[in-house]
Amino acid sequence: MSSARLRAGLATGIALASSLMVLSCATPGGGSSAPAKSSTGIWMGSAGPHAVQPLPHKPRFGKPISEADVAPWNIDIRTPDGQGLPAGSGSVSQGQQVYAAKCAACHGADAKGGPVYGTMVGGIGSFKGAPRVLTPGSMYPYAPILFDYIRRSMPMDSPQSMTTNEVYAVSAYLLSLNGLIPADATVDQNSMPRIKMPNRDGFIIDDRPDAKAVRCMSNCK
Repeated sequence: MSSARLRAGLATGIALASSLMVLSCATPGGGSSAPAKSSTGIWMGSAGPHAVQPLPHKPRFGKPISEADVAPWNIDIRTPDGQGLPAGSGSVSQGQQVYAAKCAACHGADAKGGPVYGTMVGGIGSFKGAPRVLTPGSMYPYAPILFDYIRRSMPMDSPQSMTTNEVYAVSAYLLSLNGLIPADATVDQNSMPRIKMPNRDGFIIDDRPDAKAVRCMSNCK
C-alpha cells in the first residue's frame, strides 16, 4: 500500500472516530442539553448507563374476587350423590304448569316431541337393542343430571332464567312422565339423588391409558 493511500485511510478513520465522539457527547449521558438526532430527525438514545424500573414482586392483573362473586358461577353438581344441588323443591303438578308455559313450544305437549326436539318420554330399555330412544328416563344414570341440564340450558331462548323451584318442578314432571316417580311426588335436593334411574348400570368406566394417565415427574421415558 502506498504512503498516500495509507495517509488517506488514516485520515478517514480519524474523522469517523471524531464523528462518533461528537454524537456521544450530544446524547443525554454526554453532557449535552438535548439528545442527538439522526439525519432523518429520529432521536438517538444513549448507550450509557440508565435507570431501570424495578419489576413488581408479583403481577398486578385484575383484582381480588370474593366467594360471593364466584357463587353465581359455581353451579356444578356431582350427579351420583347430588352434591351441589341447591335448596328448594318442586312438585309434579307445579312442573306441568311450568312446562306448559316455558317448554312445550319446543318439546311438544306432554314432552312427546315438538317442532324443535323429539320425545323426552319412554325408551326405557331400548339401549339393549335398536333403535335406541334417547330420553332422560332411558339414558341418564342419575336423576340430578336432569336438574343440572335444565338449569344450565333451558329454556333455549333464555337459559338459566328459571328459578330453582321451577327447575325442580319441571324435573319432577319429566320424571313422572317416564314413570319414575308418582304423579303426586315432590322432589328436592335430598330426594332427587335417591331416585333409581333405569340406566344407572348401563355405563362402564373408561380405563383406557389415553383416558387416564399418571403424570411422570422424574425418570420419565
